[in-house]
Amino acid sequence: MLRVPITLLLLSMGLMLLSVVTPSSEPTDHGLLLVVNKGEQTLGIVSPGSDAQLAAIPEGGITGHEVAASPDGRTAYVPIYGNSGVGRAGTDGRNMVVIDIAGRKVIGDVDFGHGVRPHCAVFEPKKGLLYVTTELDNSITIVDPRTLKIVGSIPTGQPESHMLAITRDGRRGYTANVGPGTVSVLDLQARKTIAVISVAPKIQRVSLSLDDKLLFTADQTKPQLAVIDTSSNKIKTWVSLPGPGYGSAPTLDGKWLIVAVPTANKVAVVDLYQMKVAHVIEVPSAPQFVLVRPDNQVAYVSCDASHQVAVINLSTWKVDKLIDAGKGADGLAWAASR
Repeated sequence: MLRVPITLLLLSMGLMLLSVVTPSSEPTDHGLLLVVNKGEQTLGIVSPGSDAQLAAIPEGGITGHEVAASPDGRTAYVPIYGNSGVGRAGTDGRNMVVIDIAGRKVIGDVDFGHGVRPHCAVFEPKKGLLYVTTELDNSITIVDPRTLKIVGSIPTGQPESHMLAITRDGRRGYTANVGPGTVSVLDLQARKTIAVISVAPKIQRVSLSLDDKLLFTADQTKPQLAVIDTSSNKIKTWVSLPGPGYGSAPTLDGKWLIVAVPTANKVAVVDLYQMKVAHVIEVPSAPQFVLVRPDNQVAYVSCDASHQVAVINLSTWKVDKLIDAGKGADGLAWAASR
């Protein structure tokens, strides 16, 4: 009869247990990471498993900044903003390109009729419509992604409506109006603005907590994050940051908000229970967009000046790896495989 030494058996059992409980940054949700490389007018397709950009699809010669992936993970939508920053002189984009992710080619186009600087596209979760900020029209334009037809619009009542967040029940939308430093609160069913919240002299980006009770936007004149109560549409508190914040996203357990801090080349992790920064993480130059992967194992942070995407492990709060992307890496989306 074969006898196994007790020490060897215990070691084997320990290794098996370790393999079960040790957090891993390898993706458990299959899918692809989409990266808008605004410096080269391409949409990058990244395999998280290999940490490699598989393809860079030309958008048509004018710059897009953001991207939305269809719920089935087959199609990407890239609004073509133009060659300047918000509020600055430059070209005024007027269209949104539609990309077949598997085919790696442009398959459609939405023409807004004139220069509107379309910027941020967000899928509404109930009806599947696509809402796009059309900045120069002070509006949100509603697109049917099945027909690529414009089916409506919502005035924001403010210029420079740059970014958009939508509640998970599809009833409310919130725009970050950069120059005015305000947030427009939109009734998506009635298609009207129901409130405008004054926040700061200038703001950037906007995100919602997992339960939609809190809205976050970053003051661009001070190193602080505004926390807005969505039931009252009033500022609830401010959170000090290591520099002016930019893109942000909550973790999928509702505990943390991850905030890019471009001027400091850092990412701040806000404890949403205590409303203060709990972790500060060094990343490459000019972090922009934050995307939490659907398995809640990692957060991806695009780093504009370094042409990279930082992969932050949400268990250790450290950068596990860097993915080489294209020039000017900015907007991110997750294309889930079905």
